[in-house]
Amino acid sequence: MDKKIVHLGTKSGKLLLFGGVYSNYQALEKLISIAAAEGISAQNCINTGDIVGYCAQPEETVTRFQEWGALTIAGNVELQLVNDSEDCGCDFKAGGRCDGFSKMWFPYTKSLLSKKSLDWMASIPENISFNFGGKKVTVVHGSFSNISEFIFKSSPEQLKQTVFEETQSDVIIAGHCGLPFHQTIGEKTWLNPGVIGMPANDGTPRVWYMLVEIVNGKVKYTHRSFEYDYQTAQELMLKNQLPEAYANTLRSGIWDNMEILPEIEKLTQGAPIALDITTKKQTIKISQNGRLVL
Repeated sequence: MDKKIVHLGTKSGKLLLFGGVYSNYQALEKLISIAAAEGISAQNCINTGDIVGYCAQPEETVTRFQEWGALTIAGNVELQLVNDSEDCGCDFKAGGRCDGFSKMWFPYTKSLLSKKSLDWMASIPENISFNFGGKKVTVVHGSFSNISEFIFKSSPEQLKQTVFEETQSDVIIAGHCGLPFHQTIGEKTWLNPGVIGMPANDGTPRVWYMLVEIVNGKVKYTHRSFEYDYQTAQELMLKNQLPEAYANTLRSGIWDNMEILPEIEKLTQGAPIALDITTKKQTIKISQNGRLVL
């Protein structure tokens, strides 16, 4: 898959941003209903990649996504599948638990996807850009130069600044890391809506997305979360002998391990995220047990 950057022109109205569907058909169906209730057209719904992944219904999820007509960029999983690779390309630590589990779910996903779905994935751009409220917005998966790079809120600002410079963008919408956050760096804004296919390691089964709109000439962003029929998603994972630890995460909201996380994000495990309560800033507090609360 050659690197493709598609410029969409100018967008207006409310946007719905999300990422990491991860073959979670039940979560996707709930998100589609949310978009309809908000009156947001499919062409204003944007996915940051990895439509398929850990969960049990890759073909059904891709088919439903195509029927819906939302926009998407390729995640590393799509890239690897189209290139007929033998692993997910997630940049997991070799020999770690995530690496071991990927050897279970990636072949499963690969075996169930039709040629039609793979051909469609080959047409997905790696990045899209558009103008929104006078700002240039670019959508990336990990970073612009490395689709599998994990960039978190605590990651060095210079990493993000490099992406702004490479893309000549005012706003970056990113995915891959699995945790929702926002960050203002000078006049630039970095938005990660989180993912809908897995919880955000906060001890709840909720999953995350964002709403973005122009209010009084400024970009306003709102983090949102929702619950869905995670019981069915979990049962299907177990039935198809996918990693039990990942299946249990759908219910517990706790990641099996934190190999990919920086130290600050590790401290937030099990602390319910409150980004959908206040959107002016992301406040960090220390709880009595010494954990960080977002």
